[in-house]
Order: sequence, then C-alpha cells, then structure tokens
Amino acid sequence: MPDNRSQGRRNFLKGAATVGIVSAAGCLGGDADHTITIAGTASGSATQAAGQALARAASEHSDELQIDVQETEGWTANMYEFDEGEFSTIGVDNNSWQAAINEEEDFADNPVENMPMQGFLFTSLEMHWVAMDGSGIESTEDLRDGGYTIYPIEPGFGTRLLTEQLLREDGIWDANDINNEDTDDIPGAVEEDRVDALALYGSNGIELAGWCQEVDVRSGGELYAIEADDQFRESIEELEGAALVEQEPYGYEQDVTSELGLDEISFWALQGQWAFGPDVDPDAVYEMARIADEHHDTMRESDPTTLEYDPEVMTEVIMEDVDVHPGMVEFYQDNDVWDDSWSEGETE
Repeated sequence: MPDNRSQGRRNFLKGAATVGIVSAAGCLGGDADHTITIAGTASGSATQAAGQALARAASEHSDELQIDVQETEGWTANMYEFDEGEFSTIGVDNNSWQAAINEEEDFADNPVENMPMQGFLFTSLEMHWVAMDGSGIESTEDLRDGGYTIYPIEPGFGTRLLTEQLLREDGIWDANDINNEDTDDIPGAVEEDRVDALALYGSNGIELAGWCQEVDVRSGGELYAIEADDQFRESIEELEGAALVEQEPYGYEQDVTSELGLDEISFWALQGQWAFGPDVDPDAVYEMARIADEHHDTMRESDPTTLEYDPEVMTEVIMEDVDVHPGMVEFYQDNDVWDDSWSEGETE
C-alpha cells in the first residue's frame, strides 16, 4: 500500500477513458483509479520483463494504479505506436528517440509527428557478440572481413537500431549476410546452424534477455564470446547513444569464455525509459514512479534484472531539450533530484 507521502496528494480523475489511462478493476480487492497500459516489446524481452515486474508491484502495493503490459515489435516500433495513438505509455530507448527527433535511420523516410514526454530509467541493455562453434570467427576483425551470416537482433527493436548503426559505421554490416528473423525464431536458427554470429544482450549486468537465454539453451553448448578489436571499441565510443562497457559475460548456462581464453569482452550498452503522453494523468505517473522507487524488491521477484531504483538513478536517462512529463517532474522535485535545466511538458 502507498505510504503517507503518497496519500492525500492525488485526486485521480475516475472514469477516464483515454488510451493508456482507462478506468479498470483494481488490485488488492478494490477498484484501481487508473490503468496505465504500457507498450512493451516482444515476449521474452527485457522491456516486457521490466513492465511485468512493475505490474506485479502495482498489484501488491497500490490500490490506486493497475498496470497492463502489451507485446509490441520493439522500441523503434513503439515510437510509431505512440504517434498513431495506439499507446500513451511506451518503453523506448534514447537512441531510437533521438533518431525520431532528428528524422534519421528508420525515421528518415517515415518520420513521426507526435513525441512522448520523458519518464524514468528502467533498464540498461548490454549487447555483445557471440559466435557459433565451427564458424572460425575470433574477433570483430573477422566480421569486418565478412562472408558470414550474422544476427544483429530483430528489426524494430531499439537494440537493433543501435546495433545496426554501430555495424554500419564499423564496416561490418555490408560485409555479411544479415539474418532478420524475429526473436521467437532465432533460437531455432541457432539450433539448425543457420547463423554464424549473433548480437545478444543482457540487462544491468545480471541476466540475459529471455530470448537470449533460449538461444543459449538451444545452441547445444556451441556459443563462445569473441574479441572486440580496437577499431570496434572505438566505433562504440564514437557512437551517440552507446556506451562501452568492459566486463565478463553473464547469464549463460555454458562457458562462453574458454574457447578464446577471454576474461572480459566489450559490450555496447543502451538505456531504456518509460515515456508518457499528455493524456496520461500526472498523478498516475507519480504513483508508477513511487512504486518502482519503493518496491523494487517486489519487482525483482518477477524480474531478477530489476534495477536498484532510487530517484537519482531514475534520472540517469533524462535527455536535455526533451520535455519531462509533469508527473515525473513532481516526483523528481519531491525527491530533490530535479535539474532546473530540464524542461517540463504539459498534459491535457
């Protein structure tokens, strides 16, 4: 249940019927004032897991808010879903968002007109290369030489957009055949030995995404991590929206380091945040943030990769010159982490 800080400050508009905020049966045996419907991403994705964990925490610790998470085609796709009015609350990464603002990459030929407002960080996704036994691949230099079938994540995912940008800049993309299967099908492609190398990812240094875990299981122990050469690491550092992380691989059932004797590998990391439209009530957004801040232990029971939330951590994703939703502005101000250089958006 909410604590005293959250009681008495909310006057929810009962009976709202806008997309993303609708009246619905609630939790804890009562009626929730609002439901926030989140555009997650695919089944087994880190975004879907984070959203479901938040939904569980809301069901156990709030009688004011219910959270519903829907499957979508990815972070990039979610910007189009928002633009078309299908969702008012979405999971999205900053790289896809900036590409939409600048009408670049996927948004160059098909721009979006309506943009959400910023919310709070929910994950940092850390992508890395693995190769299949028998491929002969030892480093990203081999990938740059080309002639392989590679999987750079499913089209429509924000992780795919960033990965594609990186591989194009580095010279890997055009040198290889690209497998564009969705994440539900790629474990079968691995099992059937139809791919030589894959970009997989985990969350917050803790656990692989669900579909990546399935790849691990169905690979028959034939995955191994490859080395990133100097050029590839420089490409990561030069790419806006990406961060270079050097650490041990994590989340695998098999030993992916012994093949080449690697203690650490290079990851390119991408941050995701919950973003909101103007029709999402500020009090509902505040409650969503409060639940994440105060009940991430409950969330971790559903999603082991859940962040160690606190208000300051939640701001790490905030971009300059992009409006922050008023509900989050109030939350950040109440917790003394608001930066006056950020801009506040407006609600309907």
